[in-house]
Amino acid sequence: MSSVGAAAPLESAATGVYTSGMKIFMKNSRIIVVLAFLVAVLNGGVFASPQSKPGASAVTKRAATEQMAIASHGANLLGVFYLAAGAGPHPTAIIFHGFPGYEQNLDIAQFLRARGWNVLAMHYRGSWGVKGDFSFKHAAEDADTQAQFVLDEANARKYGIDTRRVMVIGHSMGGFVAASAIAHNKGVAGAVIISAWNIGADYQSHQHTGASANTIENEAKGLESDGNLLPLAGTSAETLAQEIRDHQSALNMNNLAPATAPRPVFVITANEGLAPMDHAFAEALRKAGDTHVAERHWNTDHSYSGERAELSSAIFDWARAYLPR
Repeated sequence: MSSVGAAAPLESAATGVYTSGMKIFMKNSRIIVVLAFLVAVLNGGVFASPQSKPGASAVTKRAATEQMAIASHGANLLGVFYLAAGAGPHPTAIIFHGFPGYEQNLDIAQFLRARGWNVLAMHYRGSWGVKGDFSFKHAAEDADTQAQFVLDEANARKYGIDTRRVMVIGHSMGGFVAASAIAHNKGVAGAVIISAWNIGADYQSHQHTGASANTIENEAKGLESDGNLLPLAGTSAETLAQEIRDHQSALNMNNLAPATAPRPVFVITANEGLAPMDHAFAEALRKAGDTHVAERHWNTDHSYSGERAELSSAIFDWARAYLPR
């Protein structure tokens, strides 16, 4: 008898007969469902199209790094494009490394990317495994290629580039390259010149060689020091020294000032001895009518060792203040 009584609740549930406890449970459940439905309606979660839900119209684009190959004068420049998170379009910077480019300033690229900038960083022809012959002229041509790439409307749509806010950043030889790129490409909004090597002016001043005579032999010795030629192809110290001597005017940043003004330029210097020539470039810009020239000096070495975070922050703050909004 006791076993039959124990099985009764299970039998009732199986045959659809409700006990009093089950009726109370189901009644309360229906009340909860109705209340949940009313809350959903009030919040717009029912009978709303998928597009009307917050965040449903667009998926947030995550930051990315694209491996790049950009055709330039018969060779493919190789490098990376740091793409900022968000739909964009984003302000975009191009970073030009120096001679030969052991320091590539990619920490600046990452700093800017984290703050909403795209940053393109490539190697010149004949450097770091890129096919072709390295020369200062080719580096300047490759800089023009990169500027034209980011200013191209199709590329702007593809990579989320705000073509009104494109700047060039160059360090050492890359400073000359950046000065060349902004002078040759009117769509570039501004330039940051970091301890620029004013190649043509340097030959006359002996700054690079430290020699008493500015001969090709002395210049070549300076160019091949510190393993500078190891990452380069299709050239020699003597070939590069000859190029400098024969094209001093074209390789002098000061002669690019009239084509650069009135766009903003940030001239950054350190203690390695290039500051007087870089200040002369700033003065050449002002003489050409550029009223948007800023200068800042750091008490550090050519690589800005120990000042990298401050350097990146200064560039970002300058760009935010002087480039178009």
